[in-house]
Amino acid sequence: MAHIDYYFATISPYTYLCGVRPADIAKAHGATITYRPIDLMNVFSRTGGQPPAERHPNRQAYRLQDMRRRAGMTGLKMTEKPAFFPTNPAPSSYAIIAAQAAGGGDLGALVAGITRACWLEDRNIADDDVIRDCLTAAGFDAALADKGLLAGAEAYHRNTEDAVRLGVFGAPFFITDGDERFWGEDRLADLDAHLSGRI
Repeated sequence: MAHIDYYFATISPYTYLCGVRPADIAKAHGATITYRPIDLMNVFSRTGGQPPAERHPNRQAYRLQDMRRRAGMTGLKMTEKPAFFPTNPAPSSYAIIAAQAAGGGDLGALVAGITRACWLEDRNIADDDVIRDCLTAAGFDAALADKGLLAGAEAYHRNTEDAVRLGVFGAPFFITDGDERFWGEDRLADLDAHLSGRI
């Protein structure tokens, strides 16, 4: 059975634009998927990237155009400059880690819900009430927002270290068990093709 490690950041617009497609692709191929939220700014600083606000104006302008186009291609509406970006991604990441450990809900829907809260609904995903709402909507116990915080912090750090060690430099980033790497929402079709044996 194929496996996908999905490295992502809850504040990443391109993670938002993935929606639930990573889970759908895994299911279509009978693959398992592990959700691995990372500290994207830490990864950027160690792999040659920069936070959006520190990039050259040319890059910032292109990013906004690209986000608009990719939103159109995926059919998802989004706010190009959300009210709560950047914000602290750690609390929402810990909740995803806790939900993955607990089970019982739809993890793909949880990731999509948290990123949608940031990139469409102008909600602060560092806020515990927002996180609880997203957990409930995805079928998880809202109390997971307050549980396993130390374990969540440790897993978040470990995911980030593993990401850098394994070649991750942005988000979303997908690594298969054969060490095929796919960076970006616009490479989901390539991931699908790889799992189909077409490439």
